[in-house]
Amino acid sequence: MKEDMFEVLMYLFENHMQSSCRLHVTEDVLIAELEKAGFNSLTVDKALCWLDGLLFIQEQTVPLASCKSFRVFSPYENQKLNLEIISFLLSLENMGILNTITRELVIDRLMAIEEHEIDLPQVKWVILLVLFNQPDEEAALACMENLVLENTAYGLH
Repeated sequence: MKEDMFEVLMYLFENHMQSSCRLHVTEDVLIAELEKAGFNSLTVDKALCWLDGLLFIQEQTVPLASCKSFRVFSPYENQKLNLEIISFLLSLENMGILNTITRELVIDRLMAIEEHEIDLPQVKWVILLVLFNQPDEEAALACMENLVLENTAYGLH
């Protein structure tokens, strides 16, 4: 039985998300399909709650004028996100793939993951999901798709 929330998110991304992170089937049909695909109901619930959280925070985010900021990570964030992940996020921001808003959305969704240890392939998928639903981020999304698909254990099947 598949147990990884990221596998559920990847399945949803590959099979049900077209132009936004909104799913285009009823929750009952989706849950039945996911359970038939081998995902247990607890993992499915976690993934759907995580996705709902992403949609909620994106709807609550107010676009800001272009600005640069210096991000200080809290002790809890430093504990959950290792130096490799923090460096990766900051390098994506320096390259222009992430901006101030998308960086904060990504950090919020990473902190919402229940697992204590998060690896870089998972971070790439979170970034991809965040950028997927952001207006005017097509170039950044294309860059992240390339990063996600190359050399990760979470590549598209």
